[in-house]
Amino acid sequence: MKIGLWPLLTCLLAWFGVRLAIAYARRRGLFDQPGQRRSHQVPTPRGGGIGVVAALAVGLAGLWLANPTDVAGVSMAALLVALLAVALIGWWDDHRPLGIVPRLIVQWAAAGLFVLAWLDHAAWGWLPVWMLLGVWSINLHNFMDGIDGLLAQQGVFVGAGIAWLAWGAGSPTLAGMAACLAAACLGFWYYNRAPARIFMGDVGSGSIGFMVFALTAMLWRVRHELLWPALVLSSAFAMDAGLTLALRMLRGRRWYAAHREHLYQWLVRRGFTHAGSSGLYLTWNLCVALPLAIIAALHPPVAWAVCLLTYLLAALGWWQARRMLYRRKSHVPA
Repeated sequence: MKIGLWPLLTCLLAWFGVRLAIAYARRRGLFDQPGQRRSHQVPTPRGGGIGVVAALAVGLAGLWLANPTDVAGVSMAALLVALLAVALIGWWDDHRPLGIVPRLIVQWAAAGLFVLAWLDHAAWGWLPVWMLLGVWSINLHNFMDGIDGLLAQQGVFVGAGIAWLAWGAGSPTLAGMAACLAAACLGFWYYNRAPARIFMGDVGSGSIGFMVFALTAMLWRVRHELLWPALVLSSAFAMDAGLTLALRMLRGRRWYAAHREHLYQWLVRRGFTHAGSSGLYLTWNLCVALPLAIIAALHPPVAWAVCLLTYLLAALGWWQARRMLYRRKSHVPA
């Protein structure tokens, strides 16, 4: 099967898998209930990300079997094992909530397994850095999964962007893997777009976060300078999660506790619809992140400066938007 057909198959499998997940969640009573720290108004099934993970695993394995010479078997096995480990701990947490310690242990182990398998021996000095980035990406995407369609939309955008970068770098297998991520997220988005019929749950959000990290690291290994445009693609989520976390820590709050202080949550609290709020992130991605990522990819000597500029603009936009939204109604966030 040609590389381009695997993303199509992945999308179809995700669409079908999420449909089964909806029936399973309803039968098991897996619902996210409305509450003070949630942005939805009606009980909604959760755990639909299992369809994304299952489809993605099939797509990645099939892609490798069709092109086994491009990626070492041990490296591909490590990627799949790490992905399934992150998905499993998330699936468990969706059914019976876990504390932060067991989740972090599994996340660190998964990131470490992947990095050891994919990095060259000469680059093992980067091991702690990449492991930290892996755990951060898993949790970052979990934090940003709070309104209809947002995380699935981001997965499509970043996956497609990395696929383009990898294809231009002469790595068709990596491009196909990134396209499979985008396709799996698109299959889920069909059910998760506003009004959502199912939520992703930790099984999906953590897995997508891991894959964004893994694909970025693999792209860095192909060509180091492509790290910068890859980071540009993730700027909206990275800045919202990072700045919100930093602000909560400065205020002495538990950074890992449920809350409604991300920018997308403030938008909903101030009257924006879920679709409208997601649309603002999409506007940033298409009008700012994408053009700047293209510039960074085409001009490697200044790629780091373009990435820095993107994050400065994102930070400024985040801060100004928060101030405007806060002034619209005198209400202190919980």
